This record gives sequence, C-alpha cells and structure tokens, in this order.
Amino acid sequence: MEENKNFSAENQNTIHPKNNLKVTCGVLGILLGYLGIHKFVLGYTKEGIIQLVAFFLTCGISGIIGFIEGIIYLTKSDEEFYRTYQQEKRPWF
Repeated sequence: MEENKNFSAENQNTIHPKNNLKVTCGVLGILLGYLGIHKFVLGYTKEGIIQLVAFFLTCGISGIIGFIEGIIYLTKSDEEFYRTYQQEKRPWF
C-alpha cells in the first residue's frame, strides 16, 4: 500500500510527453518562427500576431526571434520547458 502512494505521487510530478509541446514548438520556431506559428501552438495569440506583424514591418529581419526561440525551446529540459512556457505562460524567450 505504501508503494502505491509513492507511485501516484511520482506520476503527478512527471510530464506526459503528449502534453509537452517542446519539440513541436522548437521545430516550428526554427522553420516557421518568422510567422509566429510556435506562439499560436503554445496559446500565445497576441504574441503570435505581434511577431507576424513585426515580420512584415521589418521586411523579415524580426524572423530571427522565432529562430532563436526555437533553439531555446529545444535546449531546455522537458520539465523546464513545460513549467516555463505551458504552466507559467512566459511568452517571450
């Protein structure tokens, strides 16, 4: 019985891969970051629109932001990414 309590407590702290968008958003950030697609996937609609508008206003120069964010997403651990961008909802970098 004691083992079951520990097992359920451990499961609550782990992140199910289906709920973690790290790889999806990282790849989208690198490939389509200039369109802000990775922001929309994470649920940051306002930030996605800002990134999309900035891309057109700066003739594509601001697209580097999405590329950098994609790299940052992929270099974070699964737990850190989930906590930072999905639980705490940190929209930029």
